[in-house]
Amino acid sequence: MSAVLCDDVDEAVAGIQDGSTVLVSGFGMAGMPVDLIDALIRQGARDLTVVSNNAGNGDTGLAALLAEGRVRKVICSFPRQSDSWVFDRLYREGRVELEVVPQGTLAERMRAAGAGIGAFYCPTGVGTPLAEGKETREIDGRTYVLELPLAGDVALIGAHRADRIGNLVYRRTARNFGPVMATAATTVVVQVREVVEVGALDPEAVVTPSIYVDRVVVA
Repeated sequence: MSAVLCDDVDEAVAGIQDGSTVLVSGFGMAGMPVDLIDALIRQGARDLTVVSNNAGNGDTGLAALLAEGRVRKVICSFPRQSDSWVFDRLYREGRVELEVVPQGTLAERMRAAGAGIGAFYCPTGVGTPLAEGKETREIDGRTYVLELPLAGDVALIGAHRADRIGNLVYRRTARNFGPVMATAATTVVVQVREVVEVGALDPEAVVTPSIYVDRVVVA
């Protein structure tokens, strides 16, 4: 199975529906698919649920999508930092919902979705408001909380290079949530710096196999 090589970022995000759950890679701005997010703003989809590590930086990327009023809910592990003023304002005004998920649990919930795991027990969050309303279980003398998988309709991912069928390599810390998000979404859209011929990537360096990738665009 080969990914589709798109001519531009607007083609790459075509067809994303209102109400979609969109997984957005990035740790801060590292690996953030800014060009795809800008294209999504132009595309017009709204009432989105966005899953990302944080809730946007400054006025670009995810923050710009929030500022346009396109996001109904954010699921993230780090919603507040010095430059997350867009989300902070919208949340205080009651214009966006928030679900806080510890960082490791966030990654594991998406990994579980990609692996077909129905649920898993995790000790993180036990005894805190994050565990309220969730099933708990004691295993070997330790209490765990039941966490459900987290899947997306679409994943927007920033990678470093792709070959012409969609195998991906990442650069340094930009390899963060992209690999698990690629397994957890129905449609995976990737922006890269360069597309090379099949065989040009070292197979040992490929992190995301092409079978998970639907669309690739150079941006």
